[in-house]
Formats: sequence, C-alpha cells, structure tokens
Amino acid sequence: MKRFNKIILPLFAVLLLAACGSQKDVPYFQNINAVDLSQSQYLYDAKIMPKDQLTITVSTTNDEAAVPFNLTVPTPYTANSRSTYSQAMLQSYLVDNDGNINFPILGTIHVGGLTKSEAEKMIQEKIQPYMAKEENPIVTVRMPGYQISVLGEVARPGTFTVSREKISILEALAQAGDLTIYGQRKNVQLIREDATGQKKVHIFDLTDANIINSPYFYLQQNDVIYVTPNKVKAQNSSVGSMTTLWFSATSILISLTSLLYNILK
Repeated sequence: MKRFNKIILPLFAVLLLAACGSQKDVPYFQNINAVDLSQSQYLYDAKIMPKDQLTITVSTTNDEAAVPFNLTVPTPYTANSRSTYSQAMLQSYLVDNDGNINFPILGTIHVGGLTKSEAEKMIQEKIQPYMAKEENPIVTVRMPGYQISVLGEVARPGTFTVSREKISILEALAQAGDLTIYGQRKNVQLIREDATGQKKVHIFDLTDANIINSPYFYLQQNDVIYVTPNKVKAQNSSVGSMTTLWFSATSILISLTSLLYNILK
C-alpha cells in the first residue's frame, strides 16, 4: 500500500497540475479589465465587394419618375398545371470583378469598396438630373445576404448565410456552436480575400480581450475562420484503430492477470 501511494499520489499531483495549467488557455477575454474598450465604439458598415448581389430601390413622390430606375422581373408560379406570373420583384445587381454594376439609364457605375450609405448617396446624385427639380429621390441599397465559413475545432463546422450586414467573429463562432475543448483559443485564423482576389491570414487570440478593438473583429463576405486543434487532439488523431485495439487488449490482459493473482494469492 505504501508503495502504491508513493507511485500513484505523485502521478496524480502531476496530472492535476497539468490540468490546472491547461485551464488557463480556455477562458476568453482574460484581460478584459485592462483593455480600453472605448476604441471599439464605432459603427461598422460592410463594404461592397465583387460578386455581391445588391438590391437597389429608387423611391419618388411621383411613382412614374422612379419606374425607369427600378428593374423588375416577374415571379413565376404554377396553378392548375399552368404556369403564370405573380407580382413583379426587384431584380438584383451582380457586382463584377471590377466592382461595377450596370444600372438602368446610368449605365456602368462603380460601387466596389463603397459602404451601403456611400453607394446610396452616389446613385442619388447621379439620377437627380433625370428628375424634376422638386423631386428628391430616395435610394435604398441592400445586400440580401452573404456567406462565411467556420472550420476546424468547433461543434458545428460549416458555411453560414449572414442575413444582416454586420457579424463579428464571436457571433460567427457562436453560430458554429463555439470551440470544442480541443480548439486552440490562441490560434484562431481568419482567411480573408480582398477586392483584388488576394488572400491574407489574420491570427486571433480569444484569450486576449483586445480582439474587440481589432479591425478584423467584424467579418466580411466570404471570410473563412479556422480553429486550430491543440496537441492533444493531434495526438489522438494519430492513433490508428490497430493501436487502439492493442491498448484495449493490453488493458484486458492486465485486468485478468490482476484477477488471477488475487485468486491464487
């Protein structure tokens, strides 16, 4: 019994200390009280990127004045085995690789890199000369939705459609069910493609509350988040089925040996 205590108790103490040490890497925002959050007090506006789908509505007091600027398409549906069309819907505009759209009357206009409000103001100024002097057209630009992907050590990896124009990296991770216990909180990678197609990788440390002040805290279209697995998960994944079977057989053999020893003792 004394020999058992000399072996097991120190081993248990080492394992306990290791567990306590690893817990320091799990909680988020460990230095939250030391971070100046006043720097994060700004409103974020997503910028229009190539391949975005935009809906643009022009409203005027005289409905006929806005008609040429509101492209519509009929919506088909089937009734009594015959195809017919319901009320027309606004047609969306696909932003090309150069950041341009082809807008009625105005032709090609550049919207890439603009925020929604900037695009609204620019289009309003361009269509104003086509209106009566007393008209003050209202332009509304919307991005119906864009996609982000969350991969790696999260509960529910996948691609998610963002229905609003603003989402943070924390909200994206929440949609994916948060990090598993095997995910490295200090090595969360954001892969982002800019308007020219160039990709860059930005590293987040979720244990550091300063990520709230990061210019990459809010995501944009087609961002990819990858959560790196820790060493424990990497080691577990390297153990094949034969190795697992060998460990199981060894464990059973030790148990049987111990049982026979106690019976024959």
